[in-house]
Amino acid sequence: MKKIFLVVLLLFFSSTGCDQQVDNVVDKKEKVSLETNVKVIYEGNVDAKIQLIVYESLTCGHCANFHKNVYPDLKKDFIDKGLVKIEFRNFPLDLAAFNASKVAHCQNDGKSNILHFLYENQKDWLKGNEIEDVNNNLKNLIDSKNFGIDFDKCINDKEIEDHVLNDRINGVKKFDIQATPTLIINDKKFDKPINYKNLKKTLEKLI
Repeated sequence: MKKIFLVVLLLFFSSTGCDQQVDNVVDKKEKVSLETNVKVIYEGNVDAKIQLIVYESLTCGHCANFHKNVYPDLKKDFIDKGLVKIEFRNFPLDLAAFNASKVAHCQNDGKSNILHFLYENQKDWLKGNEIEDVNNNLKNLIDSKNFGIDFDKCINDKEIEDHVLNDRINGVKKFDIQATPTLIINDKKFDKPINYKNLKKTLEKLI
Protein backbone atom coordinates (compact mmCIF):
# COMPACT_ATOMS: atom_id res chain seq x y z
CA MET A 1 0.00 0.00 0.00
CA LYS A 2 2.88 2.38 0.68
CA LYS A 3 4.11 1.87 -2.88
CA ILE A 4 0.66 2.60 -4.30
CA PHE A 5 0.30 5.73 -2.17
CA LEU A 6 3.71 6.97 -3.32
CA VAL A 7 2.73 6.42 -6.94
CA VAL A 8 -0.47 8.42 -6.39
CA LEU A 9 1.48 11.34 -4.97
CA LEU A 10 3.99 11.31 -7.80
CA LEU A 11 1.22 10.97 -10.34
CA PHE A 12 -0.69 14.07 -9.33
CA PHE A 13 2.08 16.37 -8.22
CA SER A 14 3.98 15.91 -11.49
CA SER A 15 1.01 16.08 -13.86
CA THR A 16 0.95 18.27 -16.96
CA GLY A 17 -1.51 19.23 -19.65
CA CYS A 18 -2.48 16.89 -22.46
CA ASP A 19 -0.26 16.64 -25.50
CA GLN A 20 2.70 17.76 -23.39
CA GLN A 21 5.60 15.80 -21.99
CA VAL A 22 4.93 14.04 -18.71
CA ASP A 23 7.31 12.94 -16.01
CA ASN A 24 7.70 9.26 -15.26
CA VAL A 25 5.63 8.35 -12.23
CA VAL A 26 7.94 5.51 -11.29
CA ASP A 27 11.55 4.69 -11.93
CA LYS A 28 11.69 2.44 -14.99
CA LYS A 29 13.89 0.04 -13.04
CA GLU A 30 11.22 -0.46 -10.41
CA LYS A 31 8.81 -3.31 -11.04
CA VAL A 32 5.22 -2.45 -10.13
CA SER A 33 2.41 -4.97 -10.43
CA LEU A 34 -1.09 -4.06 -9.38
CA GLU A 35 -3.17 -7.04 -10.48
CA THR A 36 -6.91 -6.38 -10.39
CA ASN A 37 -10.17 -7.93 -11.55
CA VAL A 38 -11.25 -4.77 -13.33
CA LYS A 39 -12.07 -5.37 -16.98
CA VAL A 40 -10.36 -3.37 -19.70
CA ILE A 41 -12.55 -1.14 -21.85
CA TYR A 42 -12.41 -2.20 -25.49
CA GLU A 43 -14.40 -2.55 -28.69
CA GLY A 44 -14.08 -4.89 -31.64
CA ASN A 45 -12.91 -8.38 -32.47
CA VAL A 46 -10.46 -9.58 -29.81
CA ASP A 47 -8.66 -11.61 -32.49
CA ALA A 48 -8.42 -8.75 -34.99
CA LYS A 49 -5.20 -8.50 -36.97
CA ILE A 50 -4.81 -4.89 -35.86
CA GLN A 51 -4.63 -4.22 -32.13
CA LEU A 52 -5.00 -0.52 -31.35
CA ILE A 53 -4.41 0.95 -27.89
CA VAL A 54 -5.26 4.53 -27.01
CA TYR A 55 -3.66 6.10 -23.95
CA GLU A 56 -5.78 9.04 -22.91
CA SER A 57 -6.77 11.38 -20.09
CA LEU A 58 -10.38 12.35 -19.54
CA THR A 59 -9.45 15.99 -18.93
CA CYS A 60 -7.49 16.20 -22.17
CA GLY A 61 -9.10 18.29 -24.91
CA HIS A 62 -7.13 16.50 -27.65
CA CYS A 63 -8.47 13.19 -26.35
CA ALA A 64 -12.03 14.52 -26.52
CA ASN A 65 -11.32 15.59 -30.10
CA PHE A 66 -10.16 12.05 -30.91
CA HIS A 67 -13.46 10.65 -29.66
CA LYS A 68 -15.41 13.27 -31.61
CA ASN A 69 -13.49 13.50 -34.88
CA VAL A 70 -11.56 10.25 -35.33
CA TYR A 71 -13.35 7.50 -33.43
CA PRO A 72 -16.70 7.55 -35.35
CA ASP A 73 -15.10 6.84 -38.76
CA LEU A 74 -12.64 4.42 -37.18
CA LYS A 75 -15.55 2.49 -35.70
CA LYS A 76 -17.54 2.44 -38.94
CA ASP A 77 -14.69 1.53 -41.27
CA PHE A 78 -12.56 -0.78 -39.14
CA ILE A 79 -13.90 -1.73 -35.70
CA ASP A 80 -17.43 -2.74 -36.73
CA LYS A 81 -15.99 -4.76 -39.62
CA GLY A 82 -13.83 -6.84 -37.28
CA LEU A 83 -10.58 -5.42 -38.65
CA VAL A 84 -9.48 -3.54 -35.54
CA LYS A 85 -9.75 -4.06 -31.82
CA ILE A 86 -9.43 -0.79 -29.89
CA GLU A 87 -8.55 -0.70 -26.21
CA PHE A 88 -8.91 2.48 -24.19
CA ARG A 89 -6.25 2.76 -21.49
CA ASN A 90 -6.05 5.23 -18.66
CA PHE A 91 -3.37 7.87 -18.51
CA PRO A 92 -4.81 10.47 -16.12
CA LEU A 93 -2.89 13.73 -16.00
CA ASP A 94 -4.59 15.16 -12.92
CA LEU A 95 -6.89 14.25 -10.06
CA ALA A 96 -10.04 15.15 -11.99
CA ALA A 97 -9.07 12.76 -14.80
CA PHE A 98 -8.18 10.10 -12.24
CA ASN A 99 -11.65 10.25 -10.69
CA ALA A 100 -13.35 10.35 -14.09
CA SER A 101 -11.40 7.25 -15.15
CA LYS A 102 -12.70 5.42 -12.11
CA VAL A 103 -16.25 6.39 -13.03
CA ALA A 104 -15.74 5.06 -16.58
CA HIS A 105 -14.78 1.67 -15.10
CA CYS A 106 -17.36 1.64 -12.32
CA GLN A 107 -19.79 -0.84 -13.92
CA ASN A 108 -16.83 -3.12 -14.68
CA ASP A 109 -18.44 -4.56 -17.80
CA GLY A 110 -15.70 -3.65 -20.28
CA LYS A 111 -18.10 -1.42 -22.21
CA SER A 112 -17.17 2.02 -23.48
CA ASN A 113 -20.50 3.85 -23.26
CA ILE A 114 -19.71 5.83 -20.10
CA LEU A 115 -16.21 6.67 -21.34
CA HIS A 116 -17.60 8.11 -24.58
CA PHE A 117 -20.28 9.96 -22.64
CA LEU A 118 -17.69 11.63 -20.41
CA TYR A 119 -15.68 12.81 -23.41
CA GLU A 120 -18.79 14.04 -25.24
CA ASN A 121 -19.78 16.09 -22.19
CA GLN A 122 -16.29 17.07 -21.04
CA LYS A 123 -17.05 20.80 -21.02
CA ASP A 124 -20.07 20.26 -18.77
CA TRP A 125 -18.24 18.60 -15.90
CA LEU A 126 -14.67 19.88 -16.29
CA LYS A 127 -15.14 23.28 -14.69
CA GLY A 128 -14.72 24.88 -11.27
CA ASN A 129 -11.88 26.16 -9.12
CA GLU A 130 -11.47 23.12 -6.87
CA ILE A 131 -11.49 19.37 -7.34
CA GLU A 132 -14.66 19.28 -5.23
CA ASP A 133 -16.38 21.43 -7.86
CA VAL A 134 -15.37 19.06 -10.64
CA ASN A 135 -16.44 16.02 -8.61
CA ASN A 136 -19.86 17.57 -7.98
CA ASN A 137 -20.27 18.35 -11.67
CA LEU A 138 -19.26 14.81 -12.57
CA LYS A 139 -21.61 13.29 -10.00
CA ASN A 140 -24.57 15.40 -11.11
CA LEU A 141 -23.95 14.58 -14.77
CA ILE A 142 -23.71 10.85 -14.12
CA ASP A 143 -26.79 10.86 -11.88
CA SER A 144 -28.80 12.74 -14.51
CA LYS A 145 -28.34 9.90 -17.00
CA ASN A 146 -29.32 7.10 -14.62
CA PHE A 147 -26.29 4.93 -15.23
CA GLY A 148 -26.98 3.23 -11.92
CA ILE A 149 -23.61 4.22 -10.48
CA ASP A 150 -22.89 4.99 -6.84
CA PHE A 151 -20.49 7.87 -7.50
CA ASP A 152 -18.93 8.11 -4.04
CA LYS A 153 -18.44 4.36 -3.78
CA CYS A 154 -16.95 4.29 -7.25
CA ILE A 155 -14.28 6.96 -6.80
CA ASN A 156 -13.25 5.34 -3.52
CA ASP A 157 -12.98 1.84 -4.99
CA LYS A 158 -9.37 0.79 -4.40
CA GLU A 159 -9.37 -1.98 -6.98
CA ILE A 160 -10.51 0.38 -9.75
CA GLU A 161 -7.96 2.90 -8.49
CA ASP A 162 -5.19 0.32 -8.79
CA HIS A 163 -6.33 -0.58 -12.30
CA VAL A 164 -6.19 3.04 -13.46
CA LEU A 165 -2.77 3.56 -11.89
CA ASN A 166 -1.50 0.34 -13.41
CA ASP A 167 -2.50 1.50 -16.89
CA ARG A 168 -0.51 4.70 -16.50
CA ILE A 169 2.52 3.05 -14.91
CA ASN A 170 2.71 0.38 -17.61
CA GLY A 171 2.20 2.98 -20.33
CA VAL A 172 5.31 4.80 -19.18
CA LYS A 173 7.34 1.64 -18.64
CA LYS A 174 6.40 -0.26 -21.79
CA PHE A 175 5.76 2.47 -24.37
CA ASP A 176 7.40 5.56 -22.83
CA ILE A 177 4.14 7.50 -23.11
CA GLN A 178 4.88 11.23 -23.11
CA ALA A 179 1.59 12.79 -24.17
CA THR A 180 -2.12 12.16 -24.55
CA PRO A 181 -3.62 10.89 -26.64
CA THR A 182 -1.00 8.39 -27.74
CA LEU A 183 -1.90 5.55 -30.11
CA ILE A 184 -0.16 2.19 -30.10
CA ILE A 185 -0.75 0.03 -33.18
CA ASN A 186 0.40 -3.58 -32.88
CA ASP A 187 2.84 -2.57 -30.12
CA LYS A 188 4.30 0.36 -32.08
CA LYS A 189 3.72 4.07 -31.47
CA PHE A 190 1.74 5.92 -34.10
CA ASP A 191 4.06 8.86 -34.74
CA LYS A 192 2.00 10.94 -37.17
CA PRO A 193 -0.45 13.75 -36.32
CA ILE A 194 -3.60 12.10 -35.04
CA ASN A 195 -6.34 12.62 -37.57
CA TYR A 196 -8.49 10.10 -39.38
CA LYS A 197 -6.77 10.51 -42.73
CA ASN A 198 -3.35 9.61 -41.32
CA LEU A 199 -4.72 6.80 -39.19
CA LYS A 200 -6.72 5.28 -42.03
CA LYS A 201 -3.67 5.17 -44.32
CA THR A 202 -1.66 3.39 -41.65
CA LEU A 203 -4.38 0.86 -40.86
CA GLU A 204 -5.05 0.05 -44.50
CA LYS A 205 -1.42 -0.93 -44.95
CA LEU A 206 -1.75 -3.47 -42.14
CA ILE A 207 -4.86 -5.25 -43.39
